[in-house]
Amino acid sequence: MRTSSSPLTRWAQSSPSLLALQTPEQEYTWAQLADKVYIVAASLKEQGLVSGQVLTCVGKNSVELLFMYLASLELGVTCAFTMPQAENELRQKLSTLYANQSDVKLWFTQTPNVTSLLQNIVYAEAQNKREIGCFQDDNLASVVFTSGSTGQPKAVAHTSSQHLASASGLLEKFKFSQGDTWLLSLPMYHVSGLAIVYRWLHSGATLKVGAGDLSQDIQGVTHASLVATQLRRLLDNKAPLSLTHVLLGGSHVPLSLSQQAATKGIETWLGYGMTEAASTVTAKQIDESYSAGRILPNRKVQLRGQRIFIGGATLASGYYQQGEITPIVEDGWFDSKDLGEWIGDELKIIGRADNLFISGGENIHCEEIEAVLSQLNDVVQAIVVPIEDAEFGHRPVAVLQANRMPVRSVIEQHLLSKLTKFKWPVGYYLMPQSLLEGGIKVSRSKIKEWLLKQHDKK
Repeated sequence: MRTSSSPLTRWAQSSPSLLALQTPEQEYTWAQLADKVYIVAASLKEQGLVSGQVLTCVGKNSVELLFMYLASLELGVTCAFTMPQAENELRQKLSTLYANQSDVKLWFTQTPNVTSLLQNIVYAEAQNKREIGCFQDDNLASVVFTSGSTGQPKAVAHTSSQHLASASGLLEKFKFSQGDTWLLSLPMYHVSGLAIVYRWLHSGATLKVGAGDLSQDIQGVTHASLVATQLRRLLDNKAPLSLTHVLLGGSHVPLSLSQQAATKGIETWLGYGMTEAASTVTAKQIDESYSAGRILPNRKVQLRGQRIFIGGATLASGYYQQGEITPIVEDGWFDSKDLGEWIGDELKIIGRADNLFISGGENIHCEEIEAVLSQLNDVVQAIVVPIEDAEFGHRPVAVLQANRMPVRSVIEQHLLSKLTKFKWPVGYYLMPQSLLEGGIKVSRSKIKEWLLKQHDKK
């Protein structure tokens, strides 16, 4: 097992006076940040937290959560992240992490050295104690739950070396270096948010933790991870921006938006990735070609038929279950359960294998329909699910997150030149706000559950 100083310690030693962190309250150089984190680590140690334990942090992004994670790395502790949620959902995740609920101890960081985590509840495993060690890049560093869009969330465990392999590979193409600032705009309980932290730790640049108002938080920032609607609003707002690079998520990014950003000197990139691969696997600067980009360094991609298999140094150690790790790879490859095809050396994503259904003997991919519906002006995102049908077996139904529900005739006029008619949804629903709360991804299984209830009311 390799042992080394943590990235935080290395930057504090090599670049102590450079700006490391901006928060709503103050700024920290690398040396000041290291001092702060060491105090938090000492406080956690005094409270009984030791190397080898699993610490579960429940909460949205905050400066305190970042300190907690960095301190956990210094202690050799595995940090598990989860969003604020209903108690039964939280208990379900805790049962994945801990064999015995009586071994779960409630922790609050209410010491003189650390601001109280007003929005965060912290749990720590009270078992398997051993001597505190230094940072080890091959120790488990994080557990992140999958979105659970198609079922029960899985607890994905990564080491720091795997996260840093992801960061270094992306940053060979998507430039981010000292003097730049990346906004922590995505939650750390999703791998896309944690990936921002590791890109910062790899580069020695600056991380900004905002107050939650994107129009204000984006000021002074050069790099951001956004969805297309967020970027569009920022550009339409006409406010001055210091952005130079934006990594966009989502299924559809209009070329016109990229061209509009380019007039402001902003490079727009998109990619394909997943929790098990420590975020981004392929990426490219947006152009006329509809694809997810080229394979990034430290990753491998293989197609078996249309099924996408992923390899390389960014893959997780496995799924975490009550102290045991179940490997995710077979012969070095992880089955993503996504479908794709090559366009030259670029990967085009067709959709999830489990989102394929048969209607009247024809194969239909939910994501193909969603991509077309997402092009409508008022639609933020579209989720398509199959509903049982006596004649066809299944038919597609669309649930739209939209500023206002488009008129059906307008939708169908849009579909006319883009989709064969058997792929057209037979029904459209406006997505309720309750399904949008909690995460950056909408749960497909919850959408289907809600949709079935609507059908039962008819």
